[in-house]
Amino acid sequence: MNPRLAKALVNGLLLGGAVVALFPLLWMLSVSFMAPGEAGALPPPLLPAHPGWANYRELFLRAGMGRYLLNSVLVSGAITALSLVFNLMAGYAFAKLRFAGRERLFRALLGALMIPTQVAMLPLFLLLKYAGLVNSYAGVVMPGMAAVFGIFLVRQYARGIPDELLEAARIDGAGEWRIFVRIVLPLLKPIIATLAIFSFLAAWNDFMWPLIVLTGQEHYTLPIGLASLAREHAQDSELMMAGSVVTVLPVLLLFLSLQRYYLQGLLLGSVKG
Repeated sequence: MNPRLAKALVNGLLLGGAVVALFPLLWMLSVSFMAPGEAGALPPPLLPAHPGWANYRELFLRAGMGRYLLNSVLVSGAITALSLVFNLMAGYAFAKLRFAGRERLFRALLGALMIPTQVAMLPLFLLLKYAGLVNSYAGVVMPGMAAVFGIFLVRQYARGIPDELLEAARIDGAGEWRIFVRIVLPLLKPIIATLAIFSFLAAWNDFMWPLIVLTGQEHYTLPIGLASLAREHAQDSELMMAGSVVTVLPVLLLFLSLQRYYLQGLLLGSVKG
């Protein structure tokens, strides 16, 4: 096949795939600016006849979407920050520190990856109930403070840090905490960005656990608030699409802003250790 023709064919297929993947998102954005009932016409219109912000005003002024958005930001931000702290420290310890039972403990953690998350929800809920943390932000945040996958990801990346560098710092009198903060963390920037994106996306999109542990509407996160809104406005497609845009936009912006570090962390982490 002619190289130019092959290149054009590949680019055409990639462009077509991108259009197919992005079309639902673009149509969701378009419908969010339509007047009530406009999206229900046959055939469905691709663009709004008279674009307006009425659906977004309805969301924030009457449907309480602002409160749900704030709850999601607080919960997802707290989970991301805490999981970064614990996953980074645990991953570095498993990679570079020697202690009794290290390999056995790490294998046990890897075995925990095989257990479905739903299996642990009932005992976890009962523990939080006895601790008085049901229907609270802490009840949503605590189970996400550390993750086996995050520990594994950091460990695999940290194994590539030269032992000679750490030994030289110890010989110079640096303590383990100073080595971790001043030497290790700067070298872990790509994997920190990758882990931050994973943690934030998982927390932001989580529906099942907040639905179980939160009983008061004042603590609802965006996915639960959107589901509650769907029950009340099942026929209002335009309002629901506006709510979906509000839910998707923050994580999309986060991914785009950290995309370079995210890809770098994945690529480097794939060849470590």
